[in-house]
Amino acid sequence: QVQLVESGGGAVQAGGSLRLSCAASRSIFSLNAMGWYHQAPGKQRELVATLTGGGFTNYANSVKARFTISRNSAGNTVYLQMNSLKPEDTAVYYCYAQVPSNYDYWGQGTQVTVSS
Repeated sequence: QVQLVESGGGAVQAGGSLRLSCAASRSIFSLNAMGWYHQAPGKQRELVATLTGGGFTNYANSVKARFTISRNSAGNTVYLQMNSLKPEDTAVYYCYAQVPSNYDYWGQGTQVTVSS
């Protein structure tokens, strides 16, 4: 089992930056991956970024070159640095962790609102 606690959401103007944090009860080195999804009102949850313990990263095309996923040295906190934010980035952002059995655990979500 994995407990995830997100923080760092908020409201920002277009072009601004935010950094989301996800504190996990297990290290990423014992997991398949950790990362972030987002869900806008009326839309499906979509992958934003993924990070493995080996350092592999994957990003949605819409956030490449603007967002960066990283972790702390202990591997129990994952960050999402979001730069050049756009109104279409407005969503609830969820941290997830995938255990070796391929089951996904989710955080409670944090709201990001970008105004034009």
